[in-house]
Amino acid sequence: MQATIPNSAPAPTDDAVQTSVEQARQPNLHVHLRKIPLLSQLSEEDMVKVKAEIRIRGYNKREMVLHKGGSGDGLLFLLSGQLQVVDITEDGRAIGLRMLAPGDFFGEIALINNSTRSASVVATTDVLVAFLPAPLAMYLFSHSPWVAQQMLQHLAQKIQRDSEFRALLSINNTIKRIYNFLLLHHKQVNGEDVVDNLPTHQDIANMINTSRETVTRALLTLGQQGIVRKETHRLLILDLPALQKLGQTAG
Repeated sequence: MQATIPNSAPAPTDDAVQTSVEQARQPNLHVHLRKIPLLSQLSEEDMVKVKAEIRIRGYNKREMVLHKGGSGDGLLFLLSGQLQVVDITEDGRAIGLRMLAPGDFFGEIALINNSTRSASVVATTDVLVAFLPAPLAMYLFSHSPWVAQQMLQHLAQKIQRDSEFRALLSINNTIKRIYNFLLLHHKQVNGEDVVDNLPTHQDIANMINTSRETVTRALLTLGQQGIVRKETHRLLILDLPALQKLGQTAG
């Protein structure tokens, strides 16, 4: 359902967009646009333009947010929940490419190239997504130094991640692929090594071309060895050097 601004509600102020979203189960949801990293440093003039045109939409778990081959008609932002970028093969199989977390934007390649979507995006949880129409998104790319800089950094990081992921997929040993998947997606948060928004075992299996059972066994083994600990929606890496060693030597 596409969100609309209730007629009876006061007009949004500052950087907040007020809307009603049934999926969020909140009659009045405020989306603070400056909490979206790409939009955080916009001028007040540009923020007014964004507030006037941005739209919020809710999607259920497993619902398609973008379809491969669809029109590149706008830039999208994930506000809450988790998304997976997938490629749909000719026989209908979904191959996971990467996960998206709140604050991430997507759909930029088709927008910049004025082409169709190169991949699909599916909700792995209930999500809220913001949609910015193509003309305004392209205006921001060319007129906002902050947005242009962030976009360049994003594209450079995307090229690097895609290269690292291709290298991961080239690993013949399945267990080693799983270990390296964790290493590729880990980051430091408050001094801890974690994999945030950990995908389901099935989603990991889809992304690295293995079975859910194999992923489950590998993570269980790591837990029993005291190398990782599963927490709510994340994996805490207790012994990063040990995991790195396993990624190098598993055979």
